[in-house]
Parts: sequence; C-alpha cells; structure tokens
Amino acid sequence: MDDYQRLADAVEADIRAGKLLEGDRLLPQRNFARRHRIATSTAARVYQELIRRGLVVGEVGRGTFVRAGRTPPEPALAEPATAWVDLELNFPTLPGQSTMLARAFNDLPANALGAVVGASGTTPARRAAAALLTRPGWAPQPSQVLFTGNGRQAIAAAVSALVPVGHRLGVETLTYPVVKGIAARLGITLVPLPMDAEGLIPSALRKMHRASPLSALYLQPTLHNPLGTTMSAERRADLASVLQQLDLPAIEDTVYAFLRDDPAPLAAHHPANTIVVDSLSKRLTPGLTLGFAVVPPVLLERLSTAIRSGAWTCSRFALEVGTRWMTDGTAEHIENAKRQDAADRQVLVRERLGGFTVQADPRAYHCWWELPEPWRAETFVAAAARRGIAVTPAAAFAIGSGRAPNAVRLAISSPSHQELATALDLLATLARRTPEDASVD
Repeated sequence: MDDYQRLADAVEADIRAGKLLEGDRLLPQRNFARRHRIATSTAARVYQELIRRGLVVGEVGRGTFVRAGRTPPEPALAEPATAWVDLELNFPTLPGQSTMLARAFNDLPANALGAVVGASGTTPARRAAAALLTRPGWAPQPSQVLFTGNGRQAIAAAVSALVPVGHRLGVETLTYPVVKGIAARLGITLVPLPMDAEGLIPSALRKMHRASPLSALYLQPTLHNPLGTTMSAERRADLASVLQQLDLPAIEDTVYAFLRDDPAPLAAHHPANTIVVDSLSKRLTPGLTLGFAVVPPVLLERLSTAIRSGAWTCSRFALEVGTRWMTDGTAEHIENAKRQDAADRQVLVRERLGGFTVQADPRAYHCWWELPEPWRAETFVAAAARRGIAVTPAAAFAIGSGRAPNAVRLAISSPSHQELATALDLLATLARRTPEDASVD
C-alpha cells in the first residue's frame, strides 16, 4: 500500500471514530505535509483520495472539510431523508391528488397485470406521451417515444446507448447527482463544462470537445437542477449550432420543464441528434411512474437495445395506468395545480430568506442559496440536520476535483406550506448566527 493510502486510511479512521466531526476543516495541505513529514504532492494525493471516498469536500478558496452526511460513491439524493422536514428531495404531492390518481385503477384490463411490454410500449401510450410532452415550438411524433420504468432509467439508457465504456460524457459543472452514479456504474468519465447565468457555454463545449473528444452531452436547460436557471432561446440555438458542427449527440433532461411553457426545448433546434428524457415522477407521483425518451429516428434502435439490455423497460401495469392519467385530463389538471403550488412556495422562500443571496426561478420547486460568511456548506448542512431539517450541500452536484461552491440547494416541494415556512424561518435564523454559536444549542 502506498504512503498516501495509509495516511488516507488514518484520516478516515479519525472521521469514523468521531475525532474529526462533520464540517471540521482539515489542515491546509502544506501543514499536513509538514506534520507527517511528506511531500506536498503526497499530501495532495491524500486529500484527493479522501474526496474520492466521499469523506471530505473542498470548498473554493476555503479549504477541505469533513463531509456532512458522509455517503457515496452512490449518488446523493437516492433515498428519502429521515429528517422531520425534508428539503433534500423533491417529491411534489398535492392534497387530494392520490384520490384523483386512484381512479385510473378502475376496470383495468386483465392483461395489465401480467403482460410483457417492450420499450416502444403501446400505440395509445405513445400517442398520449407525445401529446403530454408537446410544448410551444416542439411536438414529438408518437413513433419517437420509448418507455422506461422511470426517468433515471431513461437517463441511464440514453447514456449507455451513446457513451461507450471508458469514454467521456460532457455535463454542466453542477449536475443532477444521479448522473454521477450512472457514470460510475457504466464506466464512463464525466467532464464538467463551464456555465454562466444562462447555463452551459457553447464555446466552452467546442473547446473541450476539440481538446479531448466527448461522446455526448447531458444537460438540463430548463429549470436547471440545482441552480434553477433556464437557457434562453438564443442560447439554445447557439448550442445547437455547436452540437451540429461537432456532430455531437445531446441528452436533454426536461423533468422540471412542465412547470413553464417556454422556451422550446433544445431538441427543437437540434432534432436530429437530441434525446429528450422525462418522466411522470415530478408531474404526477413518484410511487407509480413512467420514464420517457423522445428519440431521433437514427438513434431509435440503439436506445431500444439499451433499454432492453439494461432491463429498464416499464411494467404493463404502469403503462396502462399512466396512459389513462395522460388521456383523461388527470395529468393536465395536476400539472396546472403544481405550477401554482410551486409559485406559492417560491413566495415563501422570498419572504423567509429575504436579504440572503438566493437564486431561484419563481416557477421552480427548488432554490440555490449562497451561504453568508462565516458559514461553510458542510457545516451548515450538519447544523440544519441537528435541527431536524435536511438540505443538500453544493458538493452533491459538483463534478471534478471535489471543489464546490459555498452553497446549498433547498428542495421545497415535499413539506406542507406551513412546515416549509417554519423550516425556512429556522434556517434563516441559523444563517444569521455563527457556526460557533449554533453549535452550543
């Protein structure tokens, strides 16, 4: 075993034993090197190994800290939080929606329980999904629609179809954490691409691809998770032009796009080589869901094969129920109600977190909070957890060396409005204190 691995094991043992607590700052690498009489380069390898193990996180310009809620390499946000107020996972559920959804179970055909269904589903399901996903400026053809068990499986199938083992997938600098887990399991490398206030920068994509080719691009151009940004129509057109020049396929995740009508998806600008992935989980319910992939004709067979080989096909039962929801008005009614619900919750965010640096679309179910000094993201997450509130540190979304902004994402859809208001008040009070004061509560 190399020296850096032995030292990393020793630091890990201190973390497991509680000698180093969540949010504690490690020594600067030069000081660590002097203490252990090793080269600075070796100290850097120790810290990178600890980051790789998911034990610590680097914060830009601030240092390296013991990670709150030490998890991974499995992606964050994979399981429901146990805190009494969950601002970590977004599962929007409206009062009375379960009763409305349950009507679809009446008089289901007998074959809905036992029949096998392929990636292409059924003709009524394809028509219903195409109508559901249609947005101003973009109308997918039913023949382009494939089905998976959920949205995560649709992403996994698209990545598997487009990116060979050992190759590179471009992603936004901050991206959906599940994509990190998918990449790890499929043996591919994620390449972070710079963003600005509108999202991914097309020129940066061109530069990165020409330096070392990418196999595909994954992005969330509408209500980006976690930042909440939405790419303008002009930026989408510019990005599509670059993708066409590079002959590079894109995977466009539109899971939150139902919360706003505009602009038209990237696929409207780059239809020949963009796979759109979506699901019913945010629109309707996570308990019984469907994943969708709208696929260009040239990629249909590749993606169908990936869905079958990955065992990512949906069940006939979910397909039949989902088709009913999409055709009888249930999906449209709940989507409209959730748009209003998200807007109402964002009002609470603006009221309760006024004066702080919070980035959010007024139609989104999440917001991005840049924490005030002297708070650090990992320390704040740990302090919030001690008060029964689960939030997500920026490190869960960061790609690369482990350096992450000093920020947290708040998912605001799960608690009741009153619970959300109370939790936001508690977090605002916490942020106005110092970590030292907060630790003595």
